This record gives sequence, C-alpha cells and structure tokens, in this order.
Amino acid sequence: MRRFVWLAIIAVIGVAAALMIGDARDLPERLVGFGWWAFAAAIALSLANYVVRFLRWQMYLRYQQVRVPVGSSALVFGAGLSLAITPAKLGELVKSYLLRELHGIPATQTAPVVVAERVTDLVALLALAVIGVAAYGIEPVLVIIAGGVIGFGLLMLAWPRPARALIDLVTTPKFSRRFRAPMQEMYGGLASLCRPQLLSLATLIAIPSWACECIGFALIVNAFPGAHVEVGLAMVIYAASTIAGALSFLPGGLGVTEGGMAILLVRSGNIPEAVALAATLLIRLATLWFGVLLGVVLLTIARGKIAKLPGKSAASAG
Repeated sequence: MRRFVWLAIIAVIGVAAALMIGDARDLPERLVGFGWWAFAAAIALSLANYVVRFLRWQMYLRYQQVRVPVGSSALVFGAGLSLAITPAKLGELVKSYLLRELHGIPATQTAPVVVAERVTDLVALLALAVIGVAAYGIEPVLVIIAGGVIGFGLLMLAWPRPARALIDLVTTPKFSRRFRAPMQEMYGGLASLCRPQLLSLATLIAIPSWACECIGFALIVNAFPGAHVEVGLAMVIYAASTIAGALSFLPGGLGVTEGGMAILLVRSGNIPEAVALAATLLIRLATLWFGVLLGVVLLTIARGKIAKLPGKSAASAG
C-alpha cells in the first residue's frame, strides 16, 4: 500500500510537470504586478472547502453507523486528499483502508461513503455550472453533456436491477469472481447513500464548499493587472472545467481541467492568453496541489499511528 501510494504520487506529479513545463518557464514574467494576497485567499478558501466537505463526511459516517473520534475522522479525511490526483479521485478509497486499520471498521461499510462524496461533488459542480450558464450562456453544450452523463449515473444508482446485473457481468471471469459479493454489498450501501433526500442534503452541503474554490479562482484572475472576471462567470468556468476533468478519468483531470479553464477564460472576453494560463496554474496550485501536499502530511501521520498500534508493524501500515 505504501509503495503504491508514493509511486502514484510521483508518477502523477511527473505527468503534471510534463504538461505544465512550457507554461511554467514564462510564469515569472506573467506574475509581475500580481496581487499575492489573492493566492493566499484562494488557499484559505480551499481550506474552507475541506472543512465543509468534512461535515458532509461526518454526516455520511453517522448514516452508516460508523462511530470514530472526531480527531481521527478528520485525520483520515485529510489523508484522503493525498490521492485526489487519482482518476475521479477514487484513490481516496484509502480512507476506508485507514478506518479499517485504525478502528477495525470493514472497508465495505465506508467505501460507499467515498464514492457518494464523489457523486455529490459532481452534482454540486453541475448545479454551479447550470447557475453560471443561466446567467452567462457560456458553454451550455458542455454542461448539458455533463448533466446527461451524471444523470445516467444517478439513474443506475436508483435502478438496482441493471446495476447489479452489470456487477455480475464484470465479475464473471474467474479471477474477478471473488470481488462480486463485496461489490454487491458496496453497491447496496452506495444506493442507500444516494437516495433523494440524503443526496439533496449532501449536495446542498457541497455547493457552498465548491463555491469557495470558484470564488478563489475569480480572486486570482482579478489579481492580475487589467484582468477582470465576474464571480458568476468564474463559477461556470471553474465548475465546467472541473467536471470535464473528473469525467475524463485522467489523474486529477490533469490537462483537461487546466486546458478547459484557460480556453474558457480567453473565450470569455477580456482575459489575455498569458494571464489565463498563469491564473489556471495558480488556482490549481492553491486547490489541487495544496490539497495533495496537506494530504501527504496527514497520511504520513496516519501511517505512523497505525504502525504504533498493538500487533501492527511498519510494513502493515504501508
């Protein structure tokens, strides 16, 4: 586990560096006159995003009848940020591993929570994008396609017969048959967490959390001399690009998210290409990469706690 985590992090950082290296060379020139207070504010807003999403995490755990100390729960939640750079953030399933190792909670009981978080994140971002489209009319086709994909996923969750049949089909080969029972159990838990009432409540929690990062994006763009983007427009650009990155299933949406943000900023009107590229790199540093760094620190702390438990060794902690 430990080797996988660090290899994944190193590999994705390498991909990100390869994607960004051309833009990063000219970054110092583009940052002349930039108001660094906006970057600090964007990091603070990212922290606010994590705090609000932690409240949703606690709600989901309570619904699943998982009782752990708040401090330990926060440590596990924060450690999950270290693998936000995996496709669709599914690497955050490491939270289920950590809860199992620290508190003996079966992974099948908490894995649905991690997936439900991703579902409500997408629904919340879609809601923000729709609000922006209604106000500015930018990229409605992209938002409609994303809405269709997300809607299909929700339909599958609400319609158990085809979903369970798909699980049976995927686990037909002999090598995957042992995963059928836990996958069916996890689907049952996920479908329960995505019932309309709970889904609506979780989405209402997620909307302001992601709005924080949209505001941070607007602050960064507007901190460049002569650049201006309205908060509502920044919201639809950030939300639509983040959805596109998530649905691409590339690690952290790398390339797709950055490219989408920069292109939409330029197409929005008054943002020069150089400023759009620099603003995109800065907001990704203040959101994605700040979260990954924070998560790596907390994951290291969590691994240390596991290694000190009776009957555990450093090897089992990894």
